Amino acid sequence: MLAQIAHYAGTLIEAMALVIIVVGSFEAFVAGTRARVSKQTTEYDKRAVWLRYGRWLVAGLTFQLAADLVHTSIAPTWDEVGRLAAIAVIRTFLSYFLERDMDEMRVRERAPEHKPASEP
Repeated sequence: MLAQIAHYAGTLIEAMALVIIVVGSFEAFVAGTRARVSKQTTEYDKRAVWLRYGRWLVAGLTFQLAADLVHTSIAPTWDEVGRLAAIAVIRTFLSYFLERDMDEMRVRERAPEHKPASEP
């Protein structure tokens, strides 16, 4: 019975991850298309689209990792544990690099513009 509950819970969490990734991808596609078409879009606006998309992806990856943990929580085999470890490492690295890129974008957005000094 507990194994069946874990299976359904894992499947539900996987579905949530899928919804998060699909909604985020759709939102990024629409916003990115608008940013490319609009003549009033700034570089800040374009970066903001990808920053939001990165947040969606990190959230989706977190839910997928949670689903994997639930699926292997009831009497896992060594093969399942190894597969979970490999998936966790890949997702952890991907999340780390996405987070690092998002931090770099935030720092660049906050940095003052380097403007040449005006001549007297």
